[in-house]
Order: sequence, then structure tokens, then C-alpha cells
Amino acid sequence: MTLKEPHLILGLGELLWDVLPEGARLGGAPANFTVMAGRLGNHAVLLSRIGRDDLGRQAIAQLDPLPVDASFVETDPVHQTGKVTVHFDNGQPRYTIHHPAAWDFLELSDEWVRLAERADAMCFGSLAQRSLESRQTIQTLAAQASSRSIRIFDVNLRAPFYSSEVIQESLELATVMKMNDAEVPQVLALLGLPGGEATADGNVATELLRAGAERLLNEFPTLALVAVTCGAHGSLLVTRTEWHRHPGHPVQVTDTIGAGDAFTAALTHYLLRGAGLAVLNEAGNRWGGWIASQSGAMPPLPDSVRTEIEAAIEP
Repeated sequence: MTLKEPHLILGLGELLWDVLPEGARLGGAPANFTVMAGRLGNHAVLLSRIGRDDLGRQAIAQLDPLPVDASFVETDPVHQTGKVTVHFDNGQPRYTIHHPAAWDFLELSDEWVRLAERADAMCFGSLAQRSLESRQTIQTLAAQASSRSIRIFDVNLRAPFYSSEVIQESLELATVMKMNDAEVPQVLALLGLPGGEATADGNVATELLRAGAERLLNEFPTLALVAVTCGAHGSLLVTRTEWHRHPGHPVQVTDTIGAGDAFTAALTHYLLRGAGLAVLNEAGNRWGGWIASQSGAMPPLPDSVRTEIEAAIEP
């Protein structure tokens, strides 16, 4: 019996340092996603760009022992490694994203194109497309992916770094879209689509979230799945033929940085294995919840924890 090669999963976009009150931690949604995809047993490759500086060297040194392939990360001779200042408001992170940064200048290379052509899945967001250079590179790579490849667009609305054009163009390339419940009405409004109105307390009811997801599926023919995370209240998955709501698992939250990225990585991992919506939702909530219970987006992962979570997802 021959062993099957691990799936090739790409994370495209920002690699940066989150500067928190207690110190700096390595992050960036694509980096967080890629590390978790690697921890789940995939060949996870990060396509990003760092500066020729101490923060860039420290980033690679920190990624080195983790199950992520950072050998294709570019080095920018001019621009600095990205930084984000993070402060917390009632437990929720608020971000000051410094610019320009090295990841604003992602440069298309033959190596990156070859990886995109071979990839089983890739994940890209809206934040990394704030500059024209990176936007063109990311969209070219997504367009080069094979028709069988899962292409996840991870909405990451960080004012003022998004636009209706980036959302529209990204959705035209994606097969899966992931966003949080607060972003649903914003995305619909940016695209000029009705629905997703927030209730008085700021929440969006499941019925409205589902209606919004269905509008997006109808509007963009390549989309096959819309995933909506709802923080402590779980998640909603919607396809053209079915939907599934997960209530979430109660956890003691340390911080929420990287929890959504872990959800996306777990969703991608089990999608590649052909899992149904219930398993996809369970996997996303289990891994997202575990990250939320830890400090930072790339905490140590004991084998015992991995075994326990995997058994809970598919007993």
C-alpha cells in the first residue's frame, strides 16, 4: 500500500508581527492559517514577503520549527517586515496596521505560479490586497489554480484597507468564502446586495445570515460554500443545496487572535477529505475554540491535544 502524498495548501498574503501590550507575536491571517494547515498534516506553504531586517529574520526563525514551509517567502530589500499594533476592547482585538510593509509588494515568480498550479487548496484574504502589487499577484495566483483546487477567500475587513472592487474580484475567483457574522451585512452592502441587516443588539439572526450567504452563492457562480463564523455562538455553513448551523463549544477564552484562521484551516483540511457540513463545522469550531483558549495564534500543540480534538471531530 502506497502512502498518499499530503495535500498541498498555500497561504497567500501577510506575514507580520502583532505588537500586543505584553509583547510581539508572529501572525497575519495567511500565516496563522498556514501553520494550522501544516499542523493538521498537510504540506502547507506560506507565500509572503518580509523585510531584510531583524523582524524578518526573527519571523523565519520562529516559523522554522513549525510544520510550515516558509522556503518560498520573499525578502524585500527596501520595505520593512509588517507590524500591527493590537489593543483589546472588551476582549476583542482592535488593530492599527502599519503601512507600507514588505507584504504590500508580493512579487509574482515562476516558483509561486508553479505552486499555484499544483495546489490542492489556497487561502487568500482582502487585507493583503490593499496594495496594487500584492493584489495583482494574489489574483494571478488564484486564477492559475486548477479547476479542482479549493480557493478560499477569507474576508478580513480592516478599515480603511478594503473596497468593493477587491471583494468583487476575489469572489469571482473563489470557490469558498469565509467571513464573520459582523462582516456579512458589510459585504452585502459593498456589493450592492440586499439583506443581512443587523438587529438592535448588533447581532445578525441565522435566517438573515443564511439569506445573505444564499445571495452571494447566486451572485458568484464559482462559489460552492459560504462559511460564517459567529464567535462564541459557533458558525453557519451554506451551499447551494443545504446548510448547517453549529452552536459552538464553550471555552475559556484567552484571546481570539488566530481563532478564525484556525477555523478556516480546519474547514479546508476536512473539505479536501470530502467531509460533510456537520463535520466541517465541528472541525472548525473545535480548532478555532482551542486557539481562542490559548495565548496567541501559534501556541504549542501537544500530541495529546491533537489526538483528543481529532477524536472529537470524527469519533
